[in-house]
Order: sequence, then C-alpha cells, then structure tokens
Amino acid sequence: MCGIAGLLDLHGRRSPEALGRLCVRMRDTMVHRGPDDAGVWTDPAGGCALGHRRLSIIDTSAAGHQPMAAAGGALVFNGEIYNFQDLKRELEAAGERFVSHSDTEVLLAGLRRHGEAFIDRLDGMYAFAYWDSARRSLLLARDPFGEKPLYLYRTPDLVAFASELSAFETLPDFDDVIECETLAAYCCLQYVPAPRAIYRATSKLPPGAAIRIDAAGAASEVHRFAFRTSAEASSSRPLGQWADELDEILVETIRTRLISDVPLGAFLSGGVDSSTVVAIAAKRLNRSLDTFSIGFAGAADSEHEEARAVSRLLGTRHADEICDPDIADAAVEIGTLLDEPNGDSSCMPTLMLSRLTRRTVKVALSGDGGDEMFGGYGRYFATLRDEARFQAGELPYPQWRPDLAYYSSRIFTFTERDIAILFGGMPPGLDTLVGGLRQELLGDTRPLGNRLREVDARDYLPGAVLAKVDRMSMRQSLEVRAPLLGLRVAEFAARLPADACFGIGQGKLVLKEVARRYLPEDWLARPKKGFGIPMRGWGDRHLLERARALLRPGENRLAAWVGQANIDAFLADQDRAPMTYRIWAVVVLESWLRRHPGRPD
Repeated sequence: MCGIAGLLDLHGRRSPEALGRLCVRMRDTMVHRGPDDAGVWTDPAGGCALGHRRLSIIDTSAAGHQPMAAAGGALVFNGEIYNFQDLKRELEAAGERFVSHSDTEVLLAGLRRHGEAFIDRLDGMYAFAYWDSARRSLLLARDPFGEKPLYLYRTPDLVAFASELSAFETLPDFDDVIECETLAAYCCLQYVPAPRAIYRATSKLPPGAAIRIDAAGAASEVHRFAFRTSAEASSSRPLGQWADELDEILVETIRTRLISDVPLGAFLSGGVDSSTVVAIAAKRLNRSLDTFSIGFAGAADSEHEEARAVSRLLGTRHADEICDPDIADAAVEIGTLLDEPNGDSSCMPTLMLSRLTRRTVKVALSGDGGDEMFGGYGRYFATLRDEARFQAGELPYPQWRPDLAYYSSRIFTFTERDIAILFGGMPPGLDTLVGGLRQELLGDTRPLGNRLREVDARDYLPGAVLAKVDRMSMRQSLEVRAPLLGLRVAEFAARLPADACFGIGQGKLVLKEVARRYLPEDWLARPKKGFGIPMRGWGDRHLLERARALLRPGENRLAAWVGQANIDAFLADQDRAPMTYRIWAVVVLESWLRRHPGRPD
C-alpha cells in the first residue's frame, strides 16, 4: 500500500532532472501513504518521471523498492496483487527470473511480457503506472471496484497522475478552478462521481479501467472491468448449493488476503460481513487474529458489545475504544484531512478505528463490499417493498417508478429541492447526471434488486465507501484489505439470481447461509445497524451552530460559488427541520475549501 505520482512532459521542455524534482514534490505530499521508503525514476531519454512512497507489506527488504525498472519499462504500484504467487510460478515457467519476493516485481514482469492483457489476470486492489520505454507510452490502471485511487491532471504540455489530488497542487500554475455544478454533485451524492474530480482540470480514472497515454498525450482506453448482475429472478438451485460454492470461494480468497510480512489483524464491527470474514479466518484457516472495533458512548446503535461477543466466540485478541467525539469538531477535522471532499459521516469512525488498529498491526481485513455484492442496504429493501406493493395494487397512487423511488432521499444526501435551496436551482450538469442514473435504472428489465446492487457497486461503493476507507486508513499508514471484493467473489455475486440475495425485508441471504456455518443463528437475526457516527441525539443543533459560525458572511469560502443569500436560505431551512447528514456534508465542504486552493469558474 503506497502513494504513487508521475509526469509526462509532452513537449520535452524539461530536463530529466527538472522533471524528477517536480515529481518528488508531488510524491512527498503523500508521506502518510508510504512512510517506510521513497523513490523517483526518470527516463534517461527524458519525457517521463515516476515517484513512489512505500508502505512495506510484502518483501519489506530493499528488493521491493520502487519505482521498479527493468529493460524496456518502469513501474510504480499502489496496492496488493493477492494471486501474485500463482502468477509468479506461471511467469517462471515461461522463462522469467525474479530477485525479490514482492508482488511488484511479478506485476512488472507480467506487463513487460503481456502488456495490458495481463490486467485480466490480477486479483487485487491496485493503481499503477507502467512506462513502456519502447512504445514511449504510459499505461495507467485501477482495480475493478476502485479500492485504490488514481487521479489525472492535464495542461497543454504536461500530464500528471497521483494517488491523491493534493499532489497536483504543488505543480507550477496549478489550475484550481472548481465548478459550481461539481460542488452540487458532491452535496447530492456525498462524493464527486468519476470520471470527474473536484478541480475542473483533474479527473479520476474510473474503477476497473486502464488507459494508455502516448508521448503526445493522446489517451485511449485499453481495458474495462464491468460488474454485470444476473437477469435471473429465481433459480431452481437450492440456496445451500450457492452457499457451498461461496464458502469455498471465501476460504481461498481470505487465505490469500492473509499473506503479509508484517503484523495483520481485522476490523470487527459485529455485523455480518466483517464477522464472517474473521470467522472463516479463525475456523477454516486456523488464524487467531487481532481484531478491533470502536463504540460510541450513550449511543443505542453502537455495535461494540456485539463485536466483543463475536471476538469471544472466535477467540480473537480484541481491542476496542469507546468514543465520545464532538460531532462539529469531527466534521471540521475530516474536511482538513481529505484530498477531495467526502460527505460520508462514517469517515470519522473509520479514522478512529484506523488509529486504534495501527497501534498494533499494519494490515487489517475488513467487510467492505458485502452490502453491494450481496444486497444488504435497507434502501434496497424499502424499494423492493414498494415494487411488490405496486405490482399488487396496494400503493395509494396509481403510478410508481423504481428510478424515482431509489434516486431520492434514499440515497441522495441533498434532493433536488435541497440543491435548489443552496445553489439557487438545479445545475444543468447535475440535472443531466441524475436524469441519466434514473433512466438507466428505469430502462432495464433485470430484477430490481440485482440492478440496485450493480449501480451501487459501480458508483456508491468506489465514490463514498472505498474512498472513505482508503483516505482514513492511509492517513494512519494502515493497509485495509476487503476479501468480499475479491475477483472470484465478485464473479460469483454477479451470477446470483435475485432470490439468492433478497427475501421479504432482508438481504444477503447466501452470505448469511455461509455465516450460519460459523456463527450462532440468533446472532444473524439481529437488525443491521450500519457503521457511522450516531447522528440523532449527538448534537444536531450543535453541528448546526458550527455551520452557522463557519458560514458567516465575509468569512466563508462557499459563498464564492453559491452566494451568501443561498447559504442563509439553507441554514434557515435546516433550522426549521435539521437533517444532520446535510449539515455534516456542508461543514466538511467548507472545511475542505479553507484548506485547499480553489476558484469559482
């Protein structure tokens, strides 16, 4: 797990040394992503520089140093390739020879031999850049679900890439224009959706994509992964058979995620996903892990007691921490830590959990991805319940549309009404984006539950969930691995008929069937709690007062985009009916704007 950065000089105006110095400045904004080692490489022929900050996990020796170069190319890599040992054996059989035990060297050898076709073989979380010196081109790639970030920035004579947007802010004459509709998209979704990024001149490489950029700056997509769910509503295959298959896939997937040359543990929230991962590691793979959880003082939906009970059952070495944070201070802190705004309130507990975990281990397993892969969100159940009632003629109105039901306050932080208050109307770009999401959902005849899993895996999972986990854990120099997003797990989840995921008012049926083999039945029947700061009763008015202080006329930055009158209208609306998640998102945004450059378009 690392931080990567690099530059292409499109017109050869900089010497290799000058390009290298620029790359080092970018690289060293991300020391938290890689405190163990640092390196920079420049092509002797000029035109390309690669930088790397290293968090040493696999082969911690100097043999794993990056950038890693060999005849014909050089590589910077962030992440883990979990099947690297199998790939290494195949490459050795084909004549490759290796000097390290690192997955980076295996990736470099595979790319040199097979080019972008090698990406199809990778089971892992990754973002990498490979400079092909013979073709004078840069290959950039990102893992299927976007666990690892990769940003791009272009000027007329430069292409830059980095793991975090803040790296670009070090470049001369950085174009820091931020468009109003981008801020509106953030408020609506909690995140800036790919391929857009917060700055107009920047972009994100979409999850599962790979592009090749030639020496003139021309880019072409050469690979794209798609999580495409099944058209089957039901299957004659019993649920137990699906569970048999998933059980074995999970055992092998978790086994590869346990490979580490440094101490490894696991997040344990007490929910189905993380508990199943830890249970399989303990009972099938005989690994007694260090596990970690946090709780919130006086909060009814805190899961720390459940996590303690699961730990006792599985025999893990458990540590937890009961927190009582100031919600307003928490929102401001999150805004100062992020390289791009993220309005997910669970950023704060994720940061607290990462701090606790990093005191003991350097790598942690998590249950991230289980809700999208297997159908676990309450908003799915509500929408499916609406669909069933509509088909039965039980709704009190004659028309119902799944797209309008789902793309509403069920998943949007700000609805169209709220956007209109803060932004004075619905920006055209956001209106087009929302319309496209709804039309896509409306125009598909596959089972609704499967469609919801698919769109969330493509958009919400990388945009809000995985971005949150990556930024908060890497701020603590902690690597987090998500077995439920393994390649074989995802391929299995895509094949599932709807009735293997969803029942009446419940989801994750096949995953729970696997969990029953390791965990008590009564524990599985508990309602889902989620992982976030308990908002209600935790200072709704206090957060609103902090928002008022931050957004005072003449002192805030947000007014440069939306105007003070709209800010005042938003605050007045929240005063009448506070919605803490909206206030949280705006406080995080204002805090972020105060920390970073940015001009209205």
